[in-house]
Amino acid sequence: MNPKPIEQARDADLRLSFVALQRAALRARQIAEQTGTAIVISRDGILEYCQPQKETVSMLQQTPAPYNEK
Repeated sequence: MNPKPIEQARDADLRLSFVALQRAALRARQIAEQTGTAIVISRDGILEYCQPQKETVSMLQQTPAPYNEK
């Protein structure tokens, strides 16, 4: 396995994959909040059902994604 951080990968798609996953997670929280649906999270092999709260979703929206990175 490569010990370097993913942010140092040569492939731009791989480098920005973490940012894309963060955007997808934010969008999932937005949709869950709008529809009143729980989000399922796996932590240490245990499934947790969380109801997203509006304050948390709006707080996460304030940090813009870095689209211009190369």
